[in-house]
Amino acid sequence: MEHFVLALQEHPELAIFLALAMGFLIGKLKIGSFNLGIVVGTLLAGVIIGQLDINVSPTVKSVFFLLFLFTTGYKVGPQFFRGLKKDALPQLAVTVVLCVTCLLSAFFAAKILGYDMGTTAGMLAGAFTESTVIGTASDAINRLSIPDAQKTLLMNNIPVAYAVTYLIGTAFIVWFLPNIGPRLMGVNLKEEGRKLQAKISTAEETEAGVQSAFQTFGVRAYRVTNEKMVNKTIAELEAMPKEARVFITRVRHDGEIVEPDSSTVIHTGDVVAVMTRTELLMARGVEIGPEVDDKALLDFPQEFLDVVITNKALVGKTLRELGASGFARGVFLRKLLKLGEPMPFTVETRIDRGDVVSLVGAKRDVERAAQEMGYADRPAITTDMIFVGLGIFFGGLVGLLTITLGGLPITLTVSGGALVMGLVFGWLRSVRPTFGRIPEPAMWVFDTVGLTVFMAVVGLGAGPSFIAGLQKSGISLVFVGLLVAVLPHLTAILFGRYILKMNPLILLGACSGAGTITAALRAVQDEAQSKLPALGYTVPYALGNIILTAWGPVIVAMMA
Repeated sequence: MEHFVLALQEHPELAIFLALAMGFLIGKLKIGSFNLGIVVGTLLAGVIIGQLDINVSPTVKSVFFLLFLFTTGYKVGPQFFRGLKKDALPQLAVTVVLCVTCLLSAFFAAKILGYDMGTTAGMLAGAFTESTVIGTASDAINRLSIPDAQKTLLMNNIPVAYAVTYLIGTAFIVWFLPNIGPRLMGVNLKEEGRKLQAKISTAEETEAGVQSAFQTFGVRAYRVTNEKMVNKTIAELEAMPKEARVFITRVRHDGEIVEPDSSTVIHTGDVVAVMTRTELLMARGVEIGPEVDDKALLDFPQEFLDVVITNKALVGKTLRELGASGFARGVFLRKLLKLGEPMPFTVETRIDRGDVVSLVGAKRDVERAAQEMGYADRPAITTDMIFVGLGIFFGGLVGLLTITLGGLPITLTVSGGALVMGLVFGWLRSVRPTFGRIPEPAMWVFDTVGLTVFMAVVGLGAGPSFIAGLQKSGISLVFVGLLVAVLPHLTAILFGRYILKMNPLILLGACSGAGTITAALRAVQDEAQSKLPALGYTVPYALGNIILTAWGPVIVAMMA
């Protein structure tokens, strides 16, 4: 055991990886339907291993935290700037009300109970599961003109308060939003879900490598015998069905396969390859004529392609308007993604820059549509590290700038600058997606590993003083953390429902996003038996991440 401890003390990098392994294991353990999650799991693992008095260079913590923050900004950048537009104002207002109430409730509770700024920052971070506050508040404390020993004490108090209030805040809000939230609004979530569901089609969720045997869109071959369809152009035939979009992708005329255009005329006996929704093919395909087995006609390249919307002319248009565009002929929408999440959609759903549309159709048609709509986001494995490195570098320089307000020096800090530059670079990527690619696997490493390594190092550093800090804070921190977690959500629900008249499902999704509690969104969806609360989640989540992260140096300045 002595050799084991010595090995960890002399090689702290081993302690970091041990904390990661233990943290991910602890985070996956479930008590009923509740689990701590890997972030808190890694913090606790770091605290446990930190009892062995292991010193890790603070540079390690900073490097991984900057990677995490830049990636966070990169992911939410397009949605963040979209949130500044008019159509997202109600969600923006709810987010601001919730975040400001969170800051003020933490500040006044800390003043009443005499908490120091480290404990207050940790309470703020834990009650809203916003671990980035730990980093930004620590940076702000480091810049104070106080003795180093006092700085260390304050920074060690942050993870103590975070660990306690995270458990309380997360568990209670996950229960509060789907159970108490509807009662405050006087609604039944399941009924509200059914009402909204009647108007909206939702994207299917499947596990990796598994998909439904039912295909939403299909192509079949029919011999034209219906006299009403003879001697008409393809454009005229495709305009006949009013309830759905139907396309003739290929034609066999006099035994020869023809790649048609909209002016091609169909004759008696021609065999046409018809592409549309599967249920329409089954219900009305025989109106064309008998279905035939023509493998050669149906054997054409079909493409599934994700396209990032960058064309300014398309921003704000509905899916109905896009479908009526000439470039969309022969192309169908499989999924719509915002912030990387599948979104429910209808023909009236509006498209924003940075949205990803998943298209299906004949290869030539999909390629044509992609060229008009934006950038074809084809699978790749390489990360543009020039983009990432310069983004963090310039963000750090911006974060070092200081302005003085009311005699108080206010700065973004290096970490805050990295987050802001991540927002800008993420938006640039959505506008000019020919550079700055970060594939999903790499983004997972930057995001998840970046944050968990940071938390592991925080735990290792705070380990020796963790128990003493917890005894000093006392049981009061549990109740205060509960109040700080609940009061902002209570205020936001009442404001959103009775002042802004928001839909209950969208409002509860917005509260989950503004509080950055994804588990609460899942709980609301489960209670409503609908995925539709996600419609209110993305904009508040993007804005909430930014505002709550910014509260780190702000709460330190207020407490100072």
